[in-house]
Amino acid sequence: MNTTKEKFKIRLGIFVIAGTVLFVLAIFIIGRQRNLFDPVFRLTTTFFSVSGLQIGNNVRFSGINVGIVDRIIILNDSSVQVDMLIKESVRPYIKKDAKVAIGSEGIIGDRLLLISQGSRGAIPIEKNQMLFSVEPVETDELIASLEITTRNVEIISGQIAGIMSDINNGKGTLGKLIQDSIIVNNLNQIILDIANGKGTIGKLIQDPAIASNLNQIILDIKNGKGTLGQLIEDPAIANQVNQFLLGINNDQGTIGLLVQDTTIANNLSSVMINLKSSSEGLDQNMEAIRHNILLRGYFKRKERDEQKKKRINEGASE
Repeated sequence: MNTTKEKFKIRLGIFVIAGTVLFVLAIFIIGRQRNLFDPVFRLTTTFFSVSGLQIGNNVRFSGINVGIVDRIIILNDSSVQVDMLIKESVRPYIKKDAKVAIGSEGIIGDRLLLISQGSRGAIPIEKNQMLFSVEPVETDELIASLEITTRNVEIISGQIAGIMSDINNGKGTLGKLIQDSIIVNNLNQIILDIANGKGTIGKLIQDPAIASNLNQIILDIKNGKGTLGQLIEDPAIANQVNQFLLGINNDQGTIGLLVQDTTIANNLSSVMINLKSSSEGLDQNMEAIRHNILLRGYFKRKERDEQKKKRINEGASE
């Protein structure tokens, strides 16, 4: 009986010791994860929406877990305050202009806070400082945007499919160019003629004399030779051309007045109309003179003389 009680006591003691060790280990592990045994300092930031962030989520800096989310408070209808507990050992590396963003562990993992490093020349952060935040992209908004993009892609794909169908069926300009054998043969013949130096374009491309002349013209223009070359290269001529065009735009000179002055343009239009009317009246007067009794014989003799000259010229040509 005593032996049984002693074994029971030994087992109970082992069980208590093991439970105590496991309890201490659990507290130690949880304490390390929650920074219970390391000196910490507090940082604060605000978001319009925390997007599923919870108390106890990790805070990362340079890809390393350096703290946890300690408190989340709704300040008003457009602002949520988030307090963080950060290890004191990393405070010299976090700059005052650092920003806080909400990320996630993997694609569908828990939410966490990401602290940027800030600029190199900034001073280190202080305790209880407020950091600027970067608003997260909401998953619902991202999915809605992807849906709109997908619909647009479907519409564009349908339009492209319609265009390709028309091309395959020989519809439209491009379809005819690809499917019509006559047009293809004509294009091939044109390209062949150009390659063989036939036609105007072929001669321009293949004839060495024409190519040499073109090269010489371009070279002369580049060197400021000839009329066109002087116009392009000579600054004095270019300045004169600019002054001439400026005078036209400013109603200076005869051409400027003709181009810009509406009164002169209207007068010219009236003169042209009057000349046309005068020409029509002169034709009518000449026709009346031809039928006048006193001058009818003169015009008939002139007409007979012209016919006689015409017959003589026709006989000489034969």
